[in-house]
Amino acid sequence: MENRLIVALDTDDGEEIDWLSGTLMDTVRWFKIGFQAFSTLGMEAFPWFDQNGHKVFVDLKFHDIPNTVARDVGMMTKHGANMINMHASGGLIMMKTARARADEVAAERNIPPPILLGVTILTSIEETNFRLSFASARTLSEQVVYLAQLAQEAGLDGVVASSLEIEPIRKACGKDFVIVTPGIRPKWAETGDQRRITTPAEAIRRGADYIVVGRPIIEAEDPLEATEMILEEMKEA
Repeated sequence: MENRLIVALDTDDGEEIDWLSGTLMDTVRWFKIGFQAFSTLGMEAFPWFDQNGHKVFVDLKFHDIPNTVARDVGMMTKHGANMINMHASGGLIMMKTARARADEVAAERNIPPPILLGVTILTSIEETNFRLSFASARTLSEQVVYLAQLAQEAGLDGVVASSLEIEPIRKACGKDFVIVTPGIRPKWAETGDQRRITTPAEAIRRGADYIVVGRPIIEAEDPLEATEMILEEMKEA
């Protein structure tokens, strides 16, 4: 299960990032860096994590014209990102162009291509808010599945989605489509601004390939103990 838990280093404090990653180094294999961490670590993060045997999920949620996203994804691939996400709502051409560029750079560098993910609907959004904000004729779940199918058509490896939508995504996209689930909250953790949440065990039972956990770990009094508790819950599932 240590290969399926991604710890989100959601802070711009370099010393805290260094301490957290060092503390959890022997316990997990994946770390996620978003804008906060990336603003501090920059490209130096990739060789540092790699030399310690860890993989990096670049959570910058790219969303721009196809050429710009392809350029950015290619740059992250070049420097060694193992997983990269972009908003699926950026469209089919944007995602296809990003996929082509990532594969091209990986071939040039003779490295494995990164796992590319389309972000569906943020886990801070629930059904009522979705309808009010987007005036969609689809339900939230239907929109998630639509975006997952669009990402799959574009050649992406999977999506970022709430574990509440795993079953319909699996039905639409198959068992080999990668599903990464944020919005994970152990029973002992505060929910914060997340709305569509599940526990680590429930996410694994539903079929998540990876789960992303940030605040319940990095804000815990003992991050290592919190991580071990989550891993144990995942194993029991």
